[in-house]
Amino acid sequence: MLEPDARKRARPVLRGAGRSNAPGLPGDGRALRVETVVNDTYDLGVQRRLHNLDELQRRARAVNTRLLDTERVGQGCVLASPAFERVASPSLVEGQRAPALRFGDPRVMALVGALLITLNAVTGFTNRSLRAQVSGLLGTEYSMGQASYDLRRLRLKGLIRRLEHSNTYVLTPDGIRVAVFYTKVHDRLLRPLLAANTPPAPLPLRQALRVIDHHIDDYLAQARLTA
Repeated sequence: MLEPDARKRARPVLRGAGRSNAPGLPGDGRALRVETVVNDTYDLGVQRRLHNLDELQRRARAVNTRLLDTERVGQGCVLASPAFERVASPSLVEGQRAPALRFGDPRVMALVGALLITLNAVTGFTNRSLRAQVSGLLGTEYSMGQASYDLRRLRLKGLIRRLEHSNTYVLTPDGIRVAVFYTKVHDRLLRPLLAANTPPAPLPLRQALRVIDHHIDDYLAQARLTA
């Protein structure tokens, strides 16, 4: 859908799932339809002349593909140990030192969280746009120098690539997997588990932890050690 006079950014629009008879869809027969609405062709680096329509369609389809890839990875993301070590530890890439992206580091977690913002994951991001998003997630200033340093290590680790003839970056397939893995494990697993003894953690889990604490206290008492 092309609206040449509008000035809003290109964006994917997720429509409500309708009935579908296509094989391989979830059991209830519902599918998610994705439509990319381009309000300003320059957002995709295409001029507004009609003869550019084929190129606009090609780039819009690429946007849809990146969105679907992101959604697919998000449904089941497992990062193999060698891939995790390559990202989380310093390494040499073509003779250049690639600094580590350490899991749990506040700046790294804010960075991967910003990368998964839909607009970034689908249409790409720049140094400038990334700075504002990471700063908001980090809760403190995130300078241009810090952003340039992080973009360099993301690129050397093979997690992002720069679009030709632009200052825009997009996530690679490995980048999507790493960003989803880091974010999911940190926000959906570790944080809830570390606060599992207090609401809103489920009552059965809190009760089980109290039982474990009770048995540990008994062992300490039997060993004549102070709890």
